[in-house]
Amino acid sequence: MSTYVAQDAETSEPHGRNLRLLRNAALILVGLIFTVWLILFVTKGRFLKHPFEHIASSLSDRPVRVAGDFQLYFAPLRIKFLAEGIDVANPAWAGRKSLFAARRVEAHIAPLSLLLGRRHIYTLDLDQGVVDLEWDARHRANTWTFGSGGGKPLEFPRIDRATVSGSRVRYLDPQMPLEANLQVDPIVSTDAHIGKAVALHGDGTLRDTPFRVQARLLSPDATVNRGANALELRAWAANSVIDVSGQLPSISQIEDVPLQVRAQGRDLSDLLDVIDVVIPHTRNYVLRSKLVKDGTNYRFTNLSGRFGQSDLSGQLTIANDKRLRLTAALVTRRLDIVDAAPFIGYNPDIVAARGAVAAAAATGAGPQRVLPDARLPVEALQRFDAALNWKIGVVRSRNVPVQDIALTLRLDRGRLALSPLTFSMARGDVSSDLIFDTRERPTATSYDIRLSPTPMGRLLAGYGLAQSGTTGTIRGRIRLEGRGDTIHDSLASSSGRIAFVMPQGTLWTQNAQLAELDIGTFVTKMFEGKLKKPIEVNCGLLAFTVRGGTAAADPILIDTSKNVVTGRGGFSFDSEALDLAFRADGKKFSLFSGQSPVGIGGHFAHPSLNVVSPALLARAGAGIGLAVVAAPVAGLLAFVDIGDAKSAACGPILAGAGAAAQRTTKGKPRDDVGNGHVKKID
Repeated sequence: MSTYVAQDAETSEPHGRNLRLLRNAALILVGLIFTVWLILFVTKGRFLKHPFEHIASSLSDRPVRVAGDFQLYFAPLRIKFLAEGIDVANPAWAGRKSLFAARRVEAHIAPLSLLLGRRHIYTLDLDQGVVDLEWDARHRANTWTFGSGGGKPLEFPRIDRATVSGSRVRYLDPQMPLEANLQVDPIVSTDAHIGKAVALHGDGTLRDTPFRVQARLLSPDATVNRGANALELRAWAANSVIDVSGQLPSISQIEDVPLQVRAQGRDLSDLLDVIDVVIPHTRNYVLRSKLVKDGTNYRFTNLSGRFGQSDLSGQLTIANDKRLRLTAALVTRRLDIVDAAPFIGYNPDIVAARGAVAAAAATGAGPQRVLPDARLPVEALQRFDAALNWKIGVVRSRNVPVQDIALTLRLDRGRLALSPLTFSMARGDVSSDLIFDTRERPTATSYDIRLSPTPMGRLLAGYGLAQSGTTGTIRGRIRLEGRGDTIHDSLASSSGRIAFVMPQGTLWTQNAQLAELDIGTFVTKMFEGKLKKPIEVNCGLLAFTVRGGTAAADPILIDTSKNVVTGRGGFSFDSEALDLAFRADGKKFSLFSGQSPVGIGGHFAHPSLNVVSPALLARAGAGIGLAVVAAPVAGLLAFVDIGDAKSAACGPILAGAGAAAQRTTKGKPRDDVGNGHVKKID
């Protein structure tokens, strides 16, 4: 028995010594911690100021300085930090000296959160804080990522209660480039409730365009706790107002977050010009959309709104990777013709107020001109690419019956192609390919416009001519190539061919007789009540050969059941002058037939009809002479048409052939039509 007791005593004695050693060590450790805590509490840790500066500077790889009072201690279990005149420097490449500076910072921090990497601040008191957030030129590093960490996203700690006053934030991104200077309105929170929206305001520049901004966080308690945040932002820039709202998962997180955007202003082109995107001018606009940022892509979906009196919907993506690119699919149900004016260079407001001639003059065009002299923005078109598909239902216009427009636009490094551009006009279809290659200097242009058979009655109805009795159709093609940075210059230098073919059909007798000035037939039919009786058109061709911007008739030839209409002359795309003469020879005997050319002169803007031509005056003079010498009845002989017009062969006409290929029905060459050559028209 005694032996066992002795052995137990020997075994328990070392165990007891170990327990005593652990107990003593724990007491010593607790004593040391208490001693450190007591020293820090009594001294407020002010003696740690210089070690703090050294360690913080080493860890952040930049100077950290505290100019005034410094405190770092446990109070009692939370870390109390206070620094007056603190300054955290920026890296050497930054434009400003300090990343963060404040007159006074006081915070109570959860100790374990520093060890676990989940920073938790119970209270924060910030006075006169200045924060400078900046990216480098290559967008690979920023001022708030310490060491060699590159450019990490900006993260904020969890803050339960905060008091912030007189604080400012500057943000600079030279890649965009964007600079914003923001003032944070005072924040006072108690019991973890701020009690009102956190607001900030300021100004800045985006791509050299100045802007103002106001923003509010409508759920600031969630913000300081890194929860969902209701954001409202309004910005003023480029004669526009932009409103942004949405729920942010954290105060600095906008990636993949759907935001509601509303923009309204004077001219949408002013707003897009901020990011170097060029579109035609618009009248006042209002647009709404959902915006999602995905890396370097900004996607605008559910787009809806209006520009001028026209509606607009669809989607748009702006990508800014190596090269800025726009991709859009748009729909317009009703397009006002005035809102379409900018597509050819007119200012829509001037068109609406003063007309097309005034709008052309505003582009630099001379008097009596309608072709705009607005220059293509060559440099801007070479800075970005675009792909657009735009469908338009109806064009609101009194004179132009256009609908079902489908536009495919591609812009590739300065080459702008509207191909194909199709639309319906008076139950006829127009398809076109328009190319503007600004990579060549001056811009190389190509116009190819094709008109399928279209009812003439409906086509001309918009200009005040009734459709009844007109069944004729017209088809045609315009193919021109030129050089110039304006529509006027490209057409003024163009060469090619214009041809419109009229197959067999009917026209009003009224219109036909006025064209041929067959007064006898016109008066007879008027008394017989047959003025609106249609006459037959066998075939017709209005064609021009264009050289150096001057179009010459090649040929103008219309064969009807009653007469043959021919034309000579042409027009100039440069001066926009018209110099055309039409002559109608009857196929049958007619009394009181003038048979002299009808002239069309003036300019595109103000054409003039000359029905009292020198030839007609000469015939009138001859008639007066006969009446004086012989008898009044003899004077009528000057207006007699013996009806010797040569009928035209319709084959070459329907083929759109030139004047040299035209023949009479007997196969003989015609020498009474334009031959494609004309003197310069001024």
